[in-house]
Amino acid sequence: MTPARIGIVTISDRASSGTYEDLSGPAIEAWLRRAITSPWVADYRVIPDGFESVRDTLITLADAEHMDLICTTGGTGPSPRDLTPEAMAAVIEKPLAGFGEQMRRISLNEVPTAILSRQEAGVRGKTLIVNLPGKPASIAVCLSAVFPAIPYCLDLIGAGRIETDPQVCAAFRPKGA
Repeated sequence: MTPARIGIVTISDRASSGTYEDLSGPAIEAWLRRAITSPWVADYRVIPDGFESVRDTLITLADAEHMDLICTTGGTGPSPRDLTPEAMAAVIEKPLAGFGEQMRRISLNEVPTAILSRQEAGVRGKTLIVNLPGKPASIAVCLSAVFPAIPYCLDLIGAGRIETDPQVCAAFRPKGA
């Protein structure tokens, strides 16, 4: 089995400048390492907030680096520099609104400010892109909520196959898929 290629992108002015240590990207990777049992490789990046930086990184990872899945963290709030959703809209070919709806729904069980988050997901070519929140604890909550659908989504778009540990994430595939 060819290893799946997964991009992990932290979007933060302060983390990209070294003002503080990025904890969100490593939180995504740690969760994925627990959940995914099939071979995969990570391409980890820390970039500044902003429309162009996010747009250009997502296009590079999808089109030139041929990532199967890209998980971003950060830039989904209402502050002026949080432009991840706007960059996503410029990049994706097929929005998958249910991902953002589910992440906000599950996150509202934890904090009332989850309604301020503008997480999105969508497909560009053979790449699924999922925007996650910036807080490490919220990342685990959101990945647990949406990842059961990700392996089958990757199958449907012709991306690399991912198998999961059902004790961490029981991925759903229709019988015979």
